[in-house]
Amino acid sequence: MFALFEDAGKFLAGRILSEAESSMQIELDSGKRVKVKTAHVLLKFDKPAPAELIAEGQRLAAEIDLDLAWEFAPEGEFGFADLARDYFDEKATLGQQTGALFRLFEAPHYFRRMGKGLFKKAPAEIVKAALLGIERKKQVAAQIEQWADELAAGQCPAPVGDQIYKILFRPDKNGPEYKAVVEAARRSHKAPLDLLKDAGAIASPYQFHWKRFLFEHFPKGTGFPALSAPQIKDELPLAGVRAFSIDDSATTEIDDALSVQGLGTGTVVFGVHIAAPGLAIQPDSPVDKVARERFSTVYMPGWKLTMLPDDVVQAYTLIEGRDCPAVSIYLTMDEATLEITARETRLERVPIAANLRHDKLDHVITDATLTGAAPADYDFAPELAFAYRLAKDLKAKREVVRGKPETFNRPDYNFRLEGNGEHEPVGAEQVSISVRQRGTALDLIVAEAMILANSSWGGILADCGVPGIYRSQASLAPGMKVRMGTKPAPHAGMGVAQYTWATSPLRRYVDLVNQWQIIACARHGKTAALAAPFKPKDAALFSIISGFDAAYSAYNGFQSGIERYWTLRYLQQQGITELTAAVLKDGLVRADELPLVFRALGCESLPRNSHVKVRITGLDELTLEVHANLVERLDAEAAPSVDAEAEEDEEPSGVLTLAIDVNDEGADGTDTTKDTDGAATPAPAAS
Repeated sequence: MFALFEDAGKFLAGRILSEAESSMQIELDSGKRVKVKTAHVLLKFDKPAPAELIAEGQRLAAEIDLDLAWEFAPEGEFGFADLARDYFDEKATLGQQTGALFRLFEAPHYFRRMGKGLFKKAPAEIVKAALLGIERKKQVAAQIEQWADELAAGQCPAPVGDQIYKILFRPDKNGPEYKAVVEAARRSHKAPLDLLKDAGAIASPYQFHWKRFLFEHFPKGTGFPALSAPQIKDELPLAGVRAFSIDDSATTEIDDALSVQGLGTGTVVFGVHIAAPGLAIQPDSPVDKVARERFSTVYMPGWKLTMLPDDVVQAYTLIEGRDCPAVSIYLTMDEATLEITARETRLERVPIAANLRHDKLDHVITDATLTGAAPADYDFAPELAFAYRLAKDLKAKREVVRGKPETFNRPDYNFRLEGNGEHEPVGAEQVSISVRQRGTALDLIVAEAMILANSSWGGILADCGVPGIYRSQASLAPGMKVRMGTKPAPHAGMGVAQYTWATSPLRRYVDLVNQWQIIACARHGKTAALAAPFKPKDAALFSIISGFDAAYSAYNGFQSGIERYWTLRYLQQQGITELTAAVLKDGLVRADELPLVFRALGCESLPRNSHVKVRITGLDELTLEVHANLVERLDAEAAPSVDAEAEEDEEPSGVLTLAIDVNDEGADGTDTTKDTDGAATPAPAAS
């Protein structure tokens, strides 16, 4: 005796070995013995053999017209044998009954399963809808096939071209466009990126990187809604100072300026003046919502996306020749010892006498001119000389707290696109790359002044019991990262007791938030906690920290990647085929005179800090990869290892990675891999 039974949605048949009240022991043709519940047994039979019955049932099931079977089926519940008798013959054979069972079971859109071998036909409207769905799936499958053919033939269908960034970086793996790319890549044996490039979907590597960034972070575009700069309603007193700012010529968001009073009197008042949009922009106002949506200005060579509209920025920026509203902190100190005896925050209008520019003055205002070793023939010479002496003193004191000196082993680089003007780059411009050594005299003055202001305001917030957004670092031990929180804590990297970001409110949202809190302290003193926009343990502050962290990291990652693009362009434009470099680890090297980290074959076994010459064998502006080989080692032994702080971020930043991999198939036949983009961690910024 044989039995046909259902097991986990499959139909099997075999010889009955034994039978109890509620179960059977059945031996399959393979020899495997299984225990089957009696409730799962649908047919018992003596012949034909199990394999023959299943084969005949499958053949007959394929012949059953579902529309006709649905018409014949009774309105109530019925068994598969009943349908076989109605459809085939009143004396339906065992094979015909089995065929009816198989056909009913595989057509749930026509027949609902009601129990052991029982079914009920679906309502006509359900059948109609199901058939339309099946037809749509067929059409989608045909569309995927057509698109895959076109892609493999070197043509990009418009729907695929419109979604290339979504397909490559944030795919809907059930989408037909994604499936078409995967299928075409398999057929053509090409990587998805090469496939799309060959099909004309990627016309320009630069535009590819740029539009990919916009897709991920500015899906609604980069334009601003119609906004006007709110007016500052406070009657602000005019400060009796001549303030000056120090920035690059390209800087339009001038956040900070300095002033020095009392030189030669024995008591000097050093002022740090910060643009005051927080006096006009209110939390949850239209301008605030725009700033919070962006969180920061995005910087890149030749272009930037500002956090605030230009009209709003220009209303508050510290431009020369104007009395600008500012949040100022004045530090009174002994002129000889530089000991700070008092700190005071004021809300005022500050006369901005000059906007000094790094790129025009770094070679003029030097250590020699500031210390008296060379003539100082420029404006604000006495004030700058004092500010430089103060900066060196502040830095030395911070290094005592740090426990070791700050090191600037690697330079910063300036990128300039020739002839670009104020236009958005297209990616083909001639690029020049110059070195801006960190720690120059003007750089040190600004950096230390901002650290002083940020740490001082962090202390003032704490003294007033007002929460702020702080940056802290528990120690300089490897792996100890800078974290953001709402409570003051030491910043080991800076060597200060607490540290906020409050000196760039026109280009960083956390600075604007902190400025609101500082304004409350300036106005209300010890009762500021009652008036400040954000209260202790305010959930909104934690939300701001989370959003800012994510955006700032993404923006810096993009900046690193696009600078890498321009560096590769520079190598091509200058015809550079060989570079000198220092070995890092695992075959990674860092170019001596360019901001470029890459792998060079042959350097894997060399010790860290070995000095080498490498030959560039290939550049890919799309993936941002550099292919290189070792030419020769230039030193007899590796230089001593530098401080660990200078060796962070060694992996190449900005190298392209995709969220699509045609070699890794999920259960539905589509790709399920997920990669992340390399992102540069910005160096600690004073301002």
